[in-house]
Amino acid sequence: MKSNPSCTRIANVTSAVTIAVNFLLSAFKFLAGILGQSSAMLSDAVHSASDVLSTFVVLIGVNLSHKKADKGHPYGHERIECIASFVLAGMLFVTTFGIGAKAVEHIALLAQGGAIPVPGGIALLAAVVSIVVKEWMFWYTRAAARKVRSGALMADAWHHRSDALSSIGSLIGVGGAMLGFPIFDPIASLLICLLLAKTAFSIAREAAGQLIDKAADEETVARIAREVCRCDGVLRIDDLKTRLYANGMYVDVEIAADGRLSLKEAHAIAEEVHQRIEHAFDGVKHCMVHVNPDF
Repeated sequence: MKSNPSCTRIANVTSAVTIAVNFLLSAFKFLAGILGQSSAMLSDAVHSASDVLSTFVVLIGVNLSHKKADKGHPYGHERIECIASFVLAGMLFVTTFGIGAKAVEHIALLAQGGAIPVPGGIALLAAVVSIVVKEWMFWYTRAAARKVRSGALMADAWHHRSDALSSIGSLIGVGGAMLGFPIFDPIASLLICLLLAKTAFSIAREAAGQLIDKAADEETVARIAREVCRCDGVLRIDDLKTRLYANGMYVDVEIAADGRLSLKEAHAIAEEVHQRIEHAFDGVKHCMVHVNPDF
């Protein structure tokens, strides 16, 4: 993946929009939570407020990752995005734990014969608005992440989706409480916590795979092998390795060629393999080709 200044610009604009929308949304939900006496909506408001901080993390990660390679970092800085994704996953885990703990507290209170406040209509309206806005932000951010091939930005997109799911839980809880079933609120919150935890785990797992040089999937490796075999002069593939590097991939391939060829001819075959792989697969940062003589 070649560095492109427009990628940073797109990420910056997307993050700026996210910060502005999240700030306004969290303020609205916080006000609705207070006026509507809804603890679920207050938790949702805190969740949205945490998104402002998480987007700053993404913004910093994307900008640092697109710095040009230098003497101390000859392979670039793309893995900074992996660190940003880990931070996002951690924040999501913490937020999930906080929401879950509050839900358990409410369930325990109801089990002891206690009562929790019945939310007002403004809390229900805030939940609907949050679902619509957060779902739009998910599609908007995901489109930008795919365009610039940003793992951190994609993680932020799924964070928006998790917020939409969280708001669905708030909607069910608030609606159920207003209909006379207060237990709906904490139960819905616990179910949403499971989805939030799953999202956080997926983000962390993907970032970990990029940090430990995980191989590309089998389908991609097979496609690369087929592309190599199409090159003139390649008799067979002796070895083929791939490793993910942030949002890019490195390819190392050993091919066999006629041992009677001159060094110049063998080099030409290797160069064709190199060029074909880098042009056929968007995201391949570099392809290293080694030629073995076959007699």
